[in-house]
Amino acid sequence: MPSLKEVRNRIVSVNSTKQITAAMKMVSAAKLRRAQDAITRMRPYAEKLQQILINVSASLDSSEGKYSQQREVKKVLLVAIVSNRGLAGAFNTQVFRQIRRTATQLENEGTTVHILPLGKKALDTYRRTKYFNADLPSDGASLYDGLSFDKVAPKAELLMELFANGTYDRIVLVYNKFKNAAVQILSEEQYLPVAPPKADPTTKASVVKVDHIMEPSREEIVENIIPKSLKIQLYKALLDSNAAEHGARMTAMHKATDNADSLLKDLKLSYNKARQAAITGEILEIVGGAEALKG
Repeated sequence: MPSLKEVRNRIVSVNSTKQITAAMKMVSAAKLRRAQDAITRMRPYAEKLQQILINVSASLDSSEGKYSQQREVKKVLLVAIVSNRGLAGAFNTQVFRQIRRTATQLENEGTTVHILPLGKKALDTYRRTKYFNADLPSDGASLYDGLSFDKVAPKAELLMELFANGTYDRIVLVYNKFKNAAVQILSEEQYLPVAPPKADPTTKASVVKVDHIMEPSREEIVENIIPKSLKIQLYKALLDSNAAEHGARMTAMHKATDNADSLLKDLKLSYNKARQAAITGEILEIVGGAEALKG
């Protein structure tokens, strides 16, 4: 049985940890509120814009729709969108696990795979692996320092350029989509080329190519609206991941605080038992000494 001093030290240590986790939970809850408001406002606009992007891209000729060209897939870029910090449960781990599965599958098909890390944890994970491309920028962690559309837009332009010039034949975003504070949905979305419209599974109807009337012109739509829509999609993914991160960290710190409470109860019980045993032993020694003196 551990000594009273050891148990006391463990109680002090666990109590300090509990205070830290409780404080981190409160901070994450405050940040989650702002991040949740941001993604809630952005999501309807981004989803509608994505529908327009898919429909417009499907109606363009191959010479016009440079972001919807379906090429033979020889090189794929996986964009790992994770957090800069840990202590968020399996938030980052499940993204890394999904990337590993996807990369293995693509390599088995003879495809070259590279990973662009957006988040310090992804950079630390992939920096020394074969998937890391030193020619790509590795400053993705700075995006979360005041996350805004203006900071994300250059990254989206880089991805569009890498696809348009043929460096990569497919670009995929892997991230956690925010559902609520306790649930994050792992998402793997094809960013480029823009996917064609899909048939409605409820009606099983085939896809019909619609001839759109475009104003002011096809050229201006291709040059302005489609790139802007792609920037919005990347920004939305980062907002989703940011909100999901704070939700995952708040949940993880809540569970850690509860575990600390449970551990403190057990330690205090052990401490009281050890203290009672020590007191009983001292009483027995005193009584034994008194009886010896009488004898």
